[in-house]
Amino acid sequence: MKSVPGDTTRPITDRTKEALFNIISESIQGACLLDLFAGTGSVGIEALSRDADYVRFIDINHLAIKTIWANLEATDLLFDGNILRADIIQSNTFTYLAREADRKFDYIYIAPPQYKSLWEKTLLTLDNNLGWTSHDAWIIVQIDPVEFDDLALNNMLLFDQRRYGSTLLCFYALTTH
Repeated sequence: MKSVPGDTTRPITDRTKEALFNIISESIQGACLLDLFAGTGSVGIEALSRDADYVRFIDINHLAIKTIWANLEATDLLFDGNILRADIIQSNTFTYLAREADRKFDYIYIAPPQYKSLWEKTLLTLDNNLGWTSHDAWIIVQIDPVEFDDLALNNMLLFDQRRYGSTLLCFYALTTH
């Protein structure tokens, strides 16, 4: 897996990624995943390798977009026969999520740059636009534990947290839909 040049991304550790997919392994097959602040694309590519139907990668950084393309090409997971299994979109996450949804996702993975409250803003944006989520969607946030704070959400509930060293995974589910 190629890394994004520079220090603008915070890749998920192998230990954390393995733990994440142990948690969601039963239901990732056939699922659709939205990988926000996608970086190298590691989480979405892992989902595709475990038979997710479709992944959409979103990142604003053009170097990240190039890296995701290179990593997808190296894995040969972009197509299943003639069926496109992934989209890679260069966009500001908040601008993207504010628009009308064109697809519902079973999993939304949020791993923004640290210490900028971007995870909170992303959750609040999704909470106000549930069109991106399937009725039983999980929204998973990857942050440093010191960043965590309870959020006043109208349509989502924090149901689990798992800490792996300096990484905290927060799991949210919809309360309505």
